Amino acid sequence: MTVDRGWGLRTVPPELVERYLAEGWWTDETLGSIVAGSVGQRADAELVIHSKVRPWRGTFGEVDRAARAFAAGLQAEGVGPGDVVLFQLPNWAEAAITFWGTAQLGAVIVPVVHFYGPKEVGYVLDVVRPKAVVTAARFGATDFLANYREMLAGHPDTAWFVVADEGEALPARARPFRELLDAEPITGAVDTDPAGPAVIGFTSGTTRDPKGVIHSHRTLGFETRQLGAMSGAEGPPTLTGAPVGHFIGMLNALLIPLLKDQPIHLIDVWDPAEVLRVMRQEGIGMGGGAPYFFTSLLDHPDFTDEHLAAMPIAGMGGSSIPVAVTSRLSGLGIKVYRSYGSTEHPSITGCSVVDPEEKRLSTDGKVLPAVEMRLDDDGEISSRGPDLFLGYTDPDLTARVFDDDGWYRTGDVGMLDDDGYLTITDRISDIIIRGGENISAQEVEEQLLGLPDVAEVAVVSAPDDRFGEHAAAIVRTVSGRPAPSIEQVRAHLAEVGLAKQKWPEEIHTVADLPRTASGKVQKFKLRQQLRAGRLDHET
Repeated sequence: MTVDRGWGLRTVPPELVERYLAEGWWTDETLGSIVAGSVGQRADAELVIHSKVRPWRGTFGEVDRAARAFAAGLQAEGVGPGDVVLFQLPNWAEAAITFWGTAQLGAVIVPVVHFYGPKEVGYVLDVVRPKAVVTAARFGATDFLANYREMLAGHPDTAWFVVADEGEALPARARPFRELLDAEPITGAVDTDPAGPAVIGFTSGTTRDPKGVIHSHRTLGFETRQLGAMSGAEGPPTLTGAPVGHFIGMLNALLIPLLKDQPIHLIDVWDPAEVLRVMRQEGIGMGGGAPYFFTSLLDHPDFTDEHLAAMPIAGMGGSSIPVAVTSRLSGLGIKVYRSYGSTEHPSITGCSVVDPEEKRLSTDGKVLPAVEMRLDDDGEISSRGPDLFLGYTDPDLTARVFDDDGWYRTGDVGMLDDDGYLTITDRISDIIIRGGENISAQEVEEQLLGLPDVAEVAVVSAPDDRFGEHAAAIVRTVSGRPAPSIEQVRAHLAEVGLAKQKWPEEIHTVADLPRTASGKVQKFKLRQQLRAGRLDHET
């Protein structure tokens, strides 16, 4: 039974439910039954973790047994269907164990990207009130033990399990992850409602705090099949570098491979030199992601024709896709195709490798099977389909983006060509997508306004050849005083605990900002000016 936490779950129109079930787009499978059935058929498939601190090599069957033991251990702690399990882990074997085990237990999975800091994670904890959390002890410069010891003080009933080295001292509240694996494994997926929440993915958007996007077993089951069909089968097995704590990274790493006859290879730090070494050593390639994952390899001095041969296709999405990047890859013989979606509606349009090259390189494709899309007179896109989310954890946000017929207003603006191919031209939603990660402009602006002498600030996207786009801060200061330096901005944002990936990478000072008649800042003009290489009124 799903615990009612006041989440903003919408009612899917009955005629859509009937159609999705009749067409087989929705089924009675749960994430747990998908995992259990697929792993049972491919127990000998290999799962490899490429890591300097926690490498691992084994089989799906080994991970699954550990996952079912993990599920049994959580059961003994009182966790069951509908309860929430949050995990914040790098791309380690323990992340796969946690995801597969939580799915088979029928609990609601909340993945959190490993670089989120106390500000973001504290908010997520308060919203979802997890029954259990699983974290690393530390990773890179992040001390999860210190962070969670403080954050969980307000959650006395939440069990905390830590992936730590043998014998490592843990806070009194924390328990070793490995103790859960001593339980006798559950024998199969626990029954739960396939229409109920399965995963909550948190993504930054136009609001100050991350948005909790709720997906059901049915929406994710359809999306897994849809993405799996789009990705094709050309080339060798691929390496996943996107964090499993990110919604799409999680699907690509831990669900889609279960439907394909391929091993799973994960890497916990995207170091291009190491990625290229692993590709050669393992005979694997790169198949999809944001532009940065490709350009960082192409630009590295260790990149060779052998690596190029392992990258016959490139599925690109999750970020602005510069045509200069798609053309560059195509010129090297890589078949590039683009897609469009979001955490809320993961796959709305897409190209395939058989589409004309000019469409694959410069458009975001056609509407995908079972999905519906429409554009209003201003080009704003609305969509609906079997993979559309149930709503946000904030019911007010849900009410603002859905109509009574189940159409979701994406906040994106696009145009259709005569052949039905979509091109995204702008975003009404005030977000920056850097390398596939969403950055809330409002969140960054509020923190920058805490700096001395900053009277007004607008944070917008600026073009980036590596990441698609990055955050740029346009500042108006008090009485024309000097704007803070980039070093001062970074020091301030580090002090307030904002994740480094959200920090502006450009600071511009202007005498004034472009505005509407009502005084609202016209951010689209700032974006246009940055793309043109100049800012009006820059001082």
